[in-house]
Amino acid sequence: MARIRRSDIDEIRARTNIEDIVGEYVTLKSAGVGSKKGLCPFHDERTPSFHVRPQLGFYHCFGCGESGDVFTFLQKMDHVTFVEAVERLAGALGYQLTYEDGGEAPDHSKRVRLLQATAEAEQFFQGQLATAAAQPGRDFLGSRGFDPAAASRFGIGYAPQSWDALTKHLRGRGFSLQEMQDAGLVSTNERGSSYDRFRGRLVWPIRDTSGQTVGFGARRLRDDDKGPKYLNTPETEIYHKSRVLYGLDLAKKDIGRNHEVVVVEGYTDVMAAHLAGVTTAVATCGTSFGVEHIKVLRRIMDDESHRGRVIFNFDPDEAGRKAAMRAFAEENRFVAQTFVAVAPDGYDPCDLRLHRGDQAVRSMVEHPQPMYEFVIREQLRAHNLRTAEGRVAALREAAPIIVGIRDRALRPEYERQLAGWLGMDLEQVKYAVASAERQLRQAAEYPPEEAGAPNYAIPTVRMRDLPDDPVTRLERDSLTAVLQYPKMLSDAQLNNVLDANFSDASLAIVRDAIVTTQGDLGTPQWLPRVHEEVPSSFVPLVNDLSMAPMPAGPGPEQVAAYVRSVTAALVERDLLHRKAELLGELRRTDIETDPLRHRELSERLVDVERRKRDMRESLEQ
Repeated sequence: MARIRRSDIDEIRARTNIEDIVGEYVTLKSAGVGSKKGLCPFHDERTPSFHVRPQLGFYHCFGCGESGDVFTFLQKMDHVTFVEAVERLAGALGYQLTYEDGGEAPDHSKRVRLLQATAEAEQFFQGQLATAAAQPGRDFLGSRGFDPAAASRFGIGYAPQSWDALTKHLRGRGFSLQEMQDAGLVSTNERGSSYDRFRGRLVWPIRDTSGQTVGFGARRLRDDDKGPKYLNTPETEIYHKSRVLYGLDLAKKDIGRNHEVVVVEGYTDVMAAHLAGVTTAVATCGTSFGVEHIKVLRRIMDDESHRGRVIFNFDPDEAGRKAAMRAFAEENRFVAQTFVAVAPDGYDPCDLRLHRGDQAVRSMVEHPQPMYEFVIREQLRAHNLRTAEGRVAALREAAPIIVGIRDRALRPEYERQLAGWLGMDLEQVKYAVASAERQLRQAAEYPPEEAGAPNYAIPTVRMRDLPDDPVTRLERDSLTAVLQYPKMLSDAQLNNVLDANFSDASLAIVRDAIVTTQGDLGTPQWLPRVHEEVPSSFVPLVNDLSMAPMPAGPGPEQVAAYVRSVTAALVERDLLHRKAELLGELRRTDIETDPLRHRELSERLVDVERRKRDMRESLEQ
């Protein structure tokens, strides 16, 4: 493949606001001047350590060490190549790329082509919903309380009862059969013949957090359709069911704003909830709620104060109870509090809206049952509480659940409730909970030994590895200021900083890299150049320094004042050290025997004093 011209890459990087791109995946909040933070999308964490510096065009996680620019972010989040990431951003900007080496410029990357094919299929399905053949689909929607406006709002369409209607349509739009297959729109039978995957079904578009359609969910409408009730797009390069939640593109803003998400079980449930005013509802797509879904939601909720709520809605049948227990198994991955909402009379949200109205749906969500209470009661249901043996067995199963409650202030209340539900003495319940806690603690303290090969990797250098003394802190803070706001210093001030003696060897290496890249100072390609100059094990340190929050006020004036003052303190310390060295040497130099050396030292002392005076005057301006 031809290479994209480097100047085009730099231009795309300069024109793209990394905050906008990262914000499609992570809820970002202010973290001080020029910095945003959120929960890291690359590792599981409870407290945000993922920082974005829009003015630098870089992100960095102080937890796992992941860092990079907007291209790196898209590569890792969407599993695309570097060229595909550049092409995608260029397309969004309407920027015409130039390719080097005389190669032919590709019109689209594979991922972009698959997304285009899926978008074209979505428009085709939506157009088919108005045809006479789609009457069963319109009847189904009407029976569930959804009018044409609701169908349009959620992009619902109809796949005609034909083996190749979509295939012919996409061929006419220039898509190859291989592209249709790769997008999960066309299947192949054992004889090698291809056919439309969705036929005679109502179709819901499934979109990612950025609003791009990546797949479909299709509901059976005819009795002679022997396929599953719901048929989804298979795993493709753009569709991964374990990381996709239906309705998240519509709900993400309110989820981030309200710190609440409602997880329901189906497409029509999401529609009913949103139409009833519960605009934080989402659903999984043909799979159970899992760890990857949790990671996606936590990044959007970004709630570190334990105010958030995750409300699960399950059908009140055996399958629903199993789904609830699977969700509870991952409950400790949430910072937010978890709840279960079950509608009366066994209704799902769609039926509840249809029979009881919008207010009933809102009321169900507004009055959920705490997840711990729900799970404990489910455990008790499995035992015969009329017998002593049944009550003791139930207590043994319920005690570890109470131990797992993160908010320790809630435990005594659950102990009292459990004693009441079991009809047992409170002290007996407390003893069982304490015993379960001891067992769990012992298991955590003495885990089984894990065999593994020794790690011979070269250790990386991070900011947390630096000594915590005043001298090193001043050097660290000065380089942080230079890396983040180099243009706030005059050329003379910057040169004074870079000429200073650095006692910490690691910081001296970063300083040297800045010196060698001064020609690109402050440009979009500057930090990448610094990365190239330092040894690879020092790149994490550069990332830490360039993304670290600074103790400055909210305005640019306060930032500029801080940058000048902290770097001036470093320079003044260095000048003081040089003055002491010059005075010592001057005392040891005899003016009679070596007048030239004595004069040279005296002149250098005068220069040091002049530089100190100039520096202080610049701070007063």
